[in-house]
Amino acid sequence: MGIPLLGERFPEVEVVTTKGKIKLPDHYKGKWFVLFSHPADFTPVCTTEFVAFQKRYDEFRKLNCELIGLSIDQVFSHIKWTEWIKEKLGVQIEYPVIADSLGKLSETLGLIHPAKGANTVRAVFIVDPNGIIRALLYYPQEVGRNIDEILRIVKAFQVADANKVAIPANWPNNELIGDKVIIPPAATEEEAQKRLKEYEGFDWWFVYKKV
Repeated sequence: MGIPLLGERFPEVEVVTTKGKIKLPDHYKGKWFVLFSHPADFTPVCTTEFVAFQKRYDEFRKLNCELIGLSIDQVFSHIKWTEWIKEKLGVQIEYPVIADSLGKLSETLGLIHPAKGANTVRAVFIVDPNGIIRALLYYPQEVGRNIDEILRIVKAFQVADANKVAIPANWPNNELIGDKVIIPPAATEEEAQKRLKEYEGFDWWFVYKKV
């Protein structure tokens, strides 16, 4: 079995977490969720990421989106680390963290990259309310993630799905069209001729609107 691909269902699996056992993806049925892996507990870059995710947890939840972490550390290590974060940094980690101590889920998700060591790389899976994988992001151990970008992706998917549109680069601050969104390409000559009469645009194949 290869690494899950975009558009595929997230693998069905029961995991041990700091909040108890959880069955994925059904536990989050009806919600978006972001599963993110980290190389190891008690490491500086991972600590900054956990704090950054927690600081934005309310923003994710406003989007009906949950967070769940993962590494191959055992659950007692996760618990001790999150206790340390609360005690030393004043941040309570509220989302669950998967203890994939046998590495089975990590192997299934392609989180173990031999050239980068035996720990999990920094991966992100964005999964929709139907359990479908919508985005995959992979980072090496030495580069921390931009959590605002992950939040932006969730927002962008929800706008795109609700309005049947595409999202431009750097949205909502695109250099050409600002916070507007892109209308899908015309499928017929007749439709193409109407496009610039119905919407703003640079040409019939590049039209956009405000949502």
